Amino acid sequence: MTHRPISIVTGGASGIGLACVHNLLARGDQVIVLDLPNIWNTETAPNALFYECDVTDEAALRALAERIEQQHGPVCTLVNSAGIIQPKLPPERLDMSLWDKVIAVDQRGTYLCCALFGARMAAHGSGAIVNIASITGSRSVPLHAYAPAKAAVISITQCLAVEWGRSGVRVNSVSPGYTLTPALQAAIDRGDRNVDELANPTALGRLIDPKEVADAVAFLTSPQATAITGIDLPVDAGWLVGAPWQTYGGVPSARPQAAHSGDR
Repeated sequence: MTHRPISIVTGGASGIGLACVHNLLARGDQVIVLDLPNIWNTETAPNALFYECDVTDEAALRALAERIEQQHGPVCTLVNSAGIIQPKLPPERLDMSLWDKVIAVDQRGTYLCCALFGARMAAHGSGAIVNIASITGSRSVPLHAYAPAKAAVISITQCLAVEWGRSGVRVNSVSPGYTLTPALQAAIDRGDRNVDELANPTALGRLIDPKEVADAVAFLTSPQATAITGIDLPVDAGWLVGAPWQTYGGVPSARPQAAHSGDR
């Protein structure tokens, strides 16, 4: 068994999950990636370990939790980043099979991973969990499966923070704004999403880099955050605060920059 802290990242093969893998490796953790078969590229993080995993499969996930603890030791950190997105569709065109799949992965899968790994953390008396939610979980958007699933992730986080708090387990969530993951970039390339429409409502006027989300995750799972549990931390370039300003003509443009004394 390794003496390094064991960190698990679900959905760690790409996007926000992969950025979290790199951050946790950089701080010295032994990182274990859980993701679907035939998706992991060892070259993206050669020092990480990989196990095939479908977060909707309770029996397989339960067996894997036992196997990981036996082979590597107790898990210290769990990052639940596994998730799928959905196209913007009105309810009458949103097939229930797609709705069920989004709920199964984004909501049920997050809860299952928390329940199976978090209970083991509680039994050992320590641990930190971060669930990747979304700003869409806190606002009304035309994503009638994804947004409710992410709202549930925020609620799950809050419930489990109290459930395991006195057993030494902290549970928080991070809600990314529109982040330039491969999935979003593909949607932009297809013409399904418009960069200006995504960036203009934000206070900072830009999209998010996956590493910025990973940095928030690293903080919440670090010794610097030992008194923080049950929160949802938006990493959204100010989308939540900026979007309502569209009613009043949009977010103000940057102020003219004052000349530096050396330029005079």
